[in-house]
Amino acid sequence: MLSQFSTEQIIIIGLLFVWAGFVRSGLGFGGAALGLPLLLFLDNRPIYWLPIIGTHLLFFSGLTLRTRLHDVDWRYLRKSGALIVPAAVVGVFGLVSLPNDWLLIFIYGIALFYAFIWVMNLAIHSHHNWVDNLLLIFGGYVAGTSLTGAPLMVAVYMRNVSRRQLRNTLFVLWFILVSIKMATFTLLGVQLNLLTALVLLPVAAIGHVLGLKAHDKIMENDQQFKRVVGGVLMLISVLGLAKVFLSGH
Repeated sequence: MLSQFSTEQIIIIGLLFVWAGFVRSGLGFGGAALGLPLLLFLDNRPIYWLPIIGTHLLFFSGLTLRTRLHDVDWRYLRKSGALIVPAAVVGVFGLVSLPNDWLLIFIYGIALFYAFIWVMNLAIHSHHNWVDNLLLIFGGYVAGTSLTGAPLMVAVYMRNVSRRQLRNTLFVLWFILVSIKMATFTLLGVQLNLLTALVLLPVAAIGHVLGLKAHDKIMENDQQFKRVVGGVLMLISVLGLAKVFLSGH
């Protein structure tokens, strides 16, 4: 429960879940990628935060999709899912078996990579099917390990799914991946922290609603939004990596 944190830390946690909810519904992806690196400064165990983030993602993606399942690219979802899902399952087992410091280095390293490409206004893309497949497989593995693989998979989805169906299709993908992750957690006896997730649900809902309202505006200013966020994420990732390496010596 949140009782392990101070009042100030609980306020910060609440604000971070508002932010994660805002990004998730505003961009259609990236809530974990932009929220988890910050949350790890308050408790450095990914296995603590990921079930909470996963519970929220299931709730909000289900809420968003309940009237939008007719506007999903099911054909491409099935095709890409054949590559993503097995890699995600492997990633989940990596999450529960790898040393915590390795996971932290992996998560902050991935976040630093995203930050760099956003700040430099670069794009992850390819013109070859085999590169697309590699991005989907690696993105699935990263999603299974830390739920931060979205930008890798989105880079492929943006080329293969219409802009109108993109967000809904991604939400279905996140729902499937997180369902697999949560089911695996349950089978392996990982603490799901459901009560904590329930307590944080209202603040995450604030971010979710704000993100839905801001979605069109964010899409119009996508590059500028990512550049600003990327700069902050780069600083956070460098500090996080420094903390891990310094604490190990």
